[in-house]
Amino acid sequence: MAKYEMMFIARTDVPEEEIDKLNAQMESVVSGAGGKTEKIDKMGRRRLAYRVKKQREGIYILFTFEGNGDTVREFERRLKVTDQVIKFLTVRVDERKKAAAEAKAAAKQQAVAAASEARAGQEPAS
Repeated sequence: MAKYEMMFIARTDVPEEEIDKLNAQMESVVSGAGGKTEKIDKMGRRRLAYRVKKQREGIYILFTFEGNGDTVREFERRLKVTDQVIKFLTVRVDERKKAAAEAKAAAKQQAVAAASEARAGQEPAS
């Protein structure tokens, strides 16, 4: 199974209880299709870069889940027919690239630490 991130934007006039209900519904879609929800991150209300369906602001929600293509298709199908959602985007997370980026960041951090230790070890000559 592949790992996916799905970001969707809900209208701001939707109550918090409806957002929670929508999240639970989408989580059941993922588990019903044989996937596994890893994380649901409600990012809150944000201003949109441009108007979408006559809305200037939206409530951003990020789903991270594991599944296959059928899981993604069903998730997207449900979002398309849900009136509360004004926009969504699905991205497949490439685990190898993510691991490589983390390793590169760790190597850079070690190099910076080694350089600062080298500077600390060289005391000015008096």
